[in-house]
Amino acid sequence: MQRHVEQLIDWIDQESAAQAKQLDERRQRSGDGGAERTGETLLDMALVDTRPGLAGATIATFVKRNRERGLPPNRFRVGTPVMTTGNGADVELARGVVVARDSQTLKVSLPFVPDGGRYRLDVQPDEITRQRQKEVLAGLSEAAGRLGQLKEVLLGGRPPESSAATYENSKLNSSQLAAVQQCLSAKDVSIIHGPPGTGKTTTVVELIKASVRQGQKILATAPSNTAVDNLLEKLVAEGVKSVRLGHPARVERSLVEHTLDAQVSRDETMEIVKDMRRESEQYFRRAGRYTRSQPPRGAKQDMYNEGKRLRQDARLLEKTVVDWVLDRADVICATNSINTHLLTGRRFDLAVIDEACQCTEPSCWVPLQLADKLVLAGDHCQLPPTVVSTKAAKEGFTVSLLERLVGLYGNQITTRLATQYRMHHQIMQFSSDHFYESGLLADDSVAEHLLDELTGVSTAALTSTPLQFIDTAGADWDEEQEEGGESRLNRSEARLVMKKINALVECGVTPGSIAVITPYSAQARYIRSLGEFQGVEIDTVDGFQGREKEVVIISCVRSNRDGEIGFLGDTRRMNVALTRARRKLIVIGDSATLGNNEFYSQLLSYFEQVGAYSSVWTEM
Repeated sequence: MQRHVEQLIDWIDQESAAQAKQLDERRQRSGDGGAERTGETLLDMALVDTRPGLAGATIATFVKRNRERGLPPNRFRVGTPVMTTGNGADVELARGVVVARDSQTLKVSLPFVPDGGRYRLDVQPDEITRQRQKEVLAGLSEAAGRLGQLKEVLLGGRPPESSAATYENSKLNSSQLAAVQQCLSAKDVSIIHGPPGTGKTTTVVELIKASVRQGQKILATAPSNTAVDNLLEKLVAEGVKSVRLGHPARVERSLVEHTLDAQVSRDETMEIVKDMRRESEQYFRRAGRYTRSQPPRGAKQDMYNEGKRLRQDARLLEKTVVDWVLDRADVICATNSINTHLLTGRRFDLAVIDEACQCTEPSCWVPLQLADKLVLAGDHCQLPPTVVSTKAAKEGFTVSLLERLVGLYGNQITTRLATQYRMHHQIMQFSSDHFYESGLLADDSVAEHLLDELTGVSTAALTSTPLQFIDTAGADWDEEQEEGGESRLNRSEARLVMKKINALVECGVTPGSIAVITPYSAQARYIRSLGEFQGVEIDTVDGFQGREKEVVIISCVRSNRDGEIGFLGDTRRMNVALTRARRKLIVIGDSATLGNNEFYSQLLSYFEQVGAYSSVWTEM
């Protein structure tokens, strides 16, 4: 058991070193503008506006110095940690968090306004989070009490226990009901396995509601701010008393009122706290002010002492308000990187980690150290955690805690949800057969739905069928490596993608209902460069995890004589892509390249079996 913990700590260090190396390599390419190709750097930026933010922060608006250019495709998302430097990346100016973005501007919450005229922005790894993970793992060898007991179960030292529990809920289907029942019965750990479209988050919310009715306090976390906000939104809609921890800049705007900061600031006591802080600052300024006349002996020290006393009293009073807000909440929501010092002395009856397969195992140990029982929800047949270190990934760092526990205890602690509410049954079936032992069932509300049933969409071959595979074999549509980068693109495939989007729009499908997914960022960038339809989303597979569209077009890119398929070899990544569409899925690929892989050979056979296979020559 201890060996596994030591291995986790080693993997954290490997990942930290790999990300630092990646950042250094990006900086070395900054001279010729190559750094921007990774999407993790923005060069030659100008600061055009500042305004006050929450908790004393400054919201800084950055644009390209050449306003006509706009921002290139990038990985700066709301909540992304950012470092601002001079354009040469030689001096760090400030670190902050992205609070908003569009095609022209990036808004960043910073502790102060950085000096300068030309700026560089870099996506930053979160070293504070890694340190929290290492601290809890390092302490496991001496863990006692409930954490020590959970450690024994989670590391395979003793089997998990359960007891009888009854539960009824007319809102849930039979598999969702069974999942909640098993979670309520578990004494140590339970898993909700939620394949695409099966209502995993809905099930998690009903579990939390049932636990709250039993008088329990819940800690609900997820690896990303988006996932936490999705959970919080549903809890608030159900009337569950919830508090969202974390920087308000990382929270969806419509949910900011439920953050700890917002709820604390609404308390009348905070006006007293503000007054005390203002008075404290006045004492400090008076004590530091130079005067010609000599003040009485000890007067300045008295003013400093009074300022310190007022500041300390303000902090204590503010903490009282914070504790009161947390005390009356039934559920505390946060990312897995939760600041545990804020919850010092608090224990939770249950910790629920949603999207638990999208984070590495150490991420889960941070919240679970505060709870008496653990529930993990996710799908280990979809995207694994993102790991930069190739060595750590090969050694097993991409195996999530959920996946490891499924392998350790299986159905003893796991319930798989079976009814999906997203896809036409033909879109669903291949993934169901390949990943879920043919165990998924399309609900009647979606089983036969098609594009031409949508308002304003005309009936045509394109809109009256759910599936199409367009085979580019023999067309000499060879892939190529992006100039100055490692990503790949296929220009001919990209032009066919645009042709299919045109055809869909002509049939009345709204651009906002269409998504283009590709495993390669270079292909996504090239497709965007061909001309955007307002509303059509074009991104890599990772960007669409947990999301859906009426129509999805997948551009596989790979087409070569050697049968090399690169990223496509991660079949869990393709499972995500194949299950984002509700009514229409179009896959474009080269069967001669893809067919050498058993998974894609089976996928091609499935398209042929349901009459959805076509040649690119019919598209010319």
